[in-house]
Amino acid sequence: MPRVAGQADVQQADNTSSSGAEPSPSPVRTYLLNCGSSSLADRAFSALMLVCALSIFAIVLLILVELISGSKLTIQKFGMSFFFGSAWDPVNGNFGALPFIYGTVVSSILALIIAVPLAVGVAIFLTEMCPDWLRGFLAFFTELLAAIPSVVYGLWAIFVLIPLLRQYLNPFLIKTLGWSGIFAGPNYGIGMMAAGVILSIMILPIISSLTREVMSAVPHAQREAVLALGATRWEMIRMGVLRNARIGIVGAIILGLGRALGETMAVTMVIGNRPEIARSLLAPGYSMASVIANEFSEASDELYLSALIEIGLALFIVTIIVNALARVLVWAVTRGAPVRGT
Repeated sequence: MPRVAGQADVQQADNTSSSGAEPSPSPVRTYLLNCGSSSLADRAFSALMLVCALSIFAIVLLILVELISGSKLTIQKFGMSFFFGSAWDPVNGNFGALPFIYGTVVSSILALIIAVPLAVGVAIFLTEMCPDWLRGFLAFFTELLAAIPSVVYGLWAIFVLIPLLRQYLNPFLIKTLGWSGIFAGPNYGIGMMAAGVILSIMILPIISSLTREVMSAVPHAQREAVLALGATRWEMIRMGVLRNARIGIVGAIILGLGRALGETMAVTMVIGNRPEIARSLLAPGYSMASVIANEFSEASDELYLSALIEIGLALFIVTIIVNALARVLVWAVTRGAPVRGT
């Protein structure tokens, strides 16, 4: 009985093939055939993506136009001398942005000097040396630092960090390096040093997380090849991992610098808010974001308000210059050559 059924199936298949019947199209093919031509949809999608890309340029241009328009009074009165003047006298209408530019740049560079070695070290440990049972906890707590609000960092700095600096670190720096003038003067606790330390803590999780991701993307065969040549673990990390991940590490540092340049609340609470240029890192200072946050609501006349808006323009220009220099740094590291993953 099964034999007869099998013969019937074969005969039916032969009849179907001999009759020339085509198999029924799949549901996807049927849908595409019913839709007709998709050239119009493709053009609409391409135009939409182009609009999304051009909107970035439009947003930057609108910000620049608004900043220039709002600071027109000080631009006409002071010109380029506004960015090189040191006076800040709202009563007499005399304004200069140099102390704020100085405070922003110095505190951000100090934060990078402190945070970059620590962040790269944390990333190396988590990627190459950390035990499996500890890696998840340490990575979680490192990234948790990025979720803490800025004002909480400021409060912690006031009650914990500044007393530690005033009692322990600053006296040591004054005693050992005070001759240089960089760590000299009265020990207030608040100042550039405190701002740099709190900024370094805030940008550490950004640099560390991105560096860890970049290092994890380096092929494992690269590590094995270096070790097979007789290299030690440190030589393997230096030549096989860090060398291939250098572009990503520079990008992580750039993002951390961008966070440091624009930070407001935590810096405002610890930097001292004094518009002056001092050689010592222990002296109080002022940043561009801090002066805008502190004095924008107190601007009593149009010239004062225009000066604060031009401070924002200066911060915008400094950000553009830093990003341009970062692009040059990336080119200098890579010499225009693509990264070799193997």
